[in-house]
Amino acid sequence: MSDFTLTASVRNDLGKGASRRLRRANQQVPAIIYGGEAAPESIAVDKTSFYKAIEDEAFFSSLITIEVAGKPQQVVVRDLQRHPYKPLVTHADFMRVDATHEITLNVPLHVVGDDKCAAIKDHDGELHVLANEVEISCLPKDLPEYLEIDITNIELGTTLHLSDLKVPAGVTLVALTHGEDHDNAILSVTKSKVRVEEDDDAPEAPEAPESKSDGAEGEDKSE
Repeated sequence: MSDFTLTASVRNDLGKGASRRLRRANQQVPAIIYGGEAAPESIAVDKTSFYKAIEDEAFFSSLITIEVAGKPQQVVVRDLQRHPYKPLVTHADFMRVDATHEITLNVPLHVVGDDKCAAIKDHDGELHVLANEVEISCLPKDLPEYLEIDITNIELGTTLHLSDLKVPAGVTLVALTHGEDHDNAILSVTKSKVRVEEDDDAPEAPEAPESKSDGAEGEDKSE
């Protein structure tokens, strides 16, 4: 599991205006820590280390240590609010974790073995990834950064479902706790569709003969 540590300070100046001033200073990101038995705590996270951390996919499915005024707290990311058109995070939500209580979190799915898969390499198969992440529940110590799907030996025409995933001990797929109807498809390998392009040099089909009317063209049938 990756080790992420952020430094933060307590934020006493609250409100939208205060958050805006904090972002304009360009050194910290406004955030909040909540959950557990402690009260919610408004903080300001060091911007440099935070932006470096969110470049790593594992940051969003890992335990994170936030040192607030020198006091470490273990958290997970719950939400990031982003600017509508600028590459900026305007606010971050972190949830405290307790070693004795399970947490629910989305973790990414990583497909491996596609470069060795005979169904794709030798039988013109096409890979369709139907889900990029899944929701899991586990104790903090059992939290995986991602779940792996090995398709090395998958056969053409196969569809994999949530129940086909191999999960570590202590990890539960949340959807499957709701019954078989929630065993959603996550990946399939199907025969590639061959697109037939029209040949510009192909002879044109002959035009159908015009149908003849009962009387000659222009003939007045009235008496």
